Parts: sequence; structure tokens; C-alpha cells
Amino acid sequence: MRPALLLAAVLMTSPLQAAPFEVEARTRSKDLKEAPSLRREPIEPARTAAIVCDMWDTHTCPAAAARVAEMAPRMEALLSELRKRGALIIHCPSDTMKFYEGAPGRKMAQAAPQAPTKTPLQRWVRLMPEREGALPIDDSDGGCDGPQTWKPGDPYPWTRQIATLSILPGDAVTDSREAYDLMVAQGRDTAVIMGVHLNMCVLGRPFGIRQLVSQGLRTLLVRDLTDTMYNPERAPKVSHFEGTRLMVEHIERHWCPTMTSADVLGGTPFRFSGDR
Repeated sequence: MRPALLLAAVLMTSPLQAAPFEVEARTRSKDLKEAPSLRREPIEPARTAAIVCDMWDTHTCPAAAARVAEMAPRMEALLSELRKRGALIIHCPSDTMKFYEGAPGRKMAQAAPQAPTKTPLQRWVRLMPEREGALPIDDSDGGCDGPQTWKPGDPYPWTRQIATLSILPGDAVTDSREAYDLMVAQGRDTAVIMGVHLNMCVLGRPFGIRQLVSQGLRTLLVRDLTDTMYNPERAPKVSHFEGTRLMVEHIERHWCPTMTSADVLGGTPFRFSGDR
């Protein structure tokens, strides 16, 4: 595609100017004793991007990879519906851009003009204790909750996004600040983020919660379509799934509201089969 046509594709908003729909946004105060707050919030699809964080084809931790595979069909259904309604889908499988080199979605992200920022967009933003205190789980061991053969220093095993998730014409592919630049270019100021892992990449990547919120973008986490890297043998010594729930509460207190896939798809939110 010629540069002028590619830039036009970047700047084009969705032809489907679908009507807004509502989600039930959940937040919490920093006071641990207070109940969560629920409120109906409108989502305008033409101003919204769905960001898919690090849903790789495999992982260093087999248990984590299995949960990604289990969650992916529900995520595919959500992305399909959001795409139909006019939201931009941005696939962000970090460290795999070589696989997508030359693909239309990759070129689309690369062509986005660099947008002004309120704070510098970094490759990674670590814990911000002045805003969020400490994480509620100890992930200092890497968080794998089962056996693994991968060792620190070995090459990462992932090569692409899990094939369950479709990348269709009009979707973008990136693992950098291009996600933000593309949103600005298309006038999309709402980010609906999903994927893994909540205590690491979903928070810290250049397209993650800390940086999107810091740029002033309205951000919502899809709380039933995420997971953590948490080993129950570490503090606070709760189940893996309870560790994820604690992280979701952390996001709701310190960063942004959450919603569920059921707000868009109906039915009940996704739940891992091992979550009793």
C-alpha cells in the first residue's frame, strides 16, 4: 500500500457509527472496607479501541499458557462483537513483530503519526508506589504456578499471538506506543483492555493500563478476560484465581474501572474451569 493510502487507513474511523451501548463499570475506593461501586457507563464504539495484551501462542509457564488457550474463545467472541460495532481492535503480542512484518495490520500501526503525550511513553512502567502502594500478591518468583522447563536466560518461546484470535482487515498489530498513536490518530479516547498478565504486562507495557491512564485515556479492564502470574505458595498464599481477583481489586482502587465480557455478549462472565 502506498504511504498516502496507508496514512488514510490509519486516520479512518470505523464506517459503522454504531449506537453507544452501556457497560456496568466497577470501581473501589482505596478504603478496603468499602463495597465496590457499580455504575452504568456508555461506550461509543467509534471512539473505542480494544487492546489485546500478550495473548501469545505459548508461554514460559505451561499453566499460564493453558489458561490463555482456555480464555481465548470467549475473547474472540468479544472482539468479534466489538469489531462489528465499530471499535478498533489492536492486537499487542509483544516480542513477536517479526512474525507480522509486512502484514496490513502491522503497516497500519507503523504508519500512525506520533502523537503528543502528557508523560513520556516508555517500553515498561514498573510499580508506581506513590499512586498504588504495593501489589496485593508476591510475584517475585515470576509467578508460575506449576512445573516449567524454561529457565531465565533462555529465549522466550512465544512467536505470535494465539491463533484462536482472528486478525482481520482493519485491525492493527503492534507491541509499542504505536497503539496510543493510532488511537489518537483515529480520535479514539476509550481503551478496553484484556489479556495477560494483569500484574505484569497489562499494567506495565507501553499500551498497558499505567501508561494509558497517565495519558488521560478513559480505560476499562475486562476483568473476566485476564489472568495473573501468581504462585499460590507465595504471599498472601491464596489460590491462583483469588490472586487474580486481588489484582483486579487493585486495578479498581488505583487505576481504572473494570467491566466483563457479559456486558457486551450477554450471558455470564467467563470463568476458568479450575476456578472453584
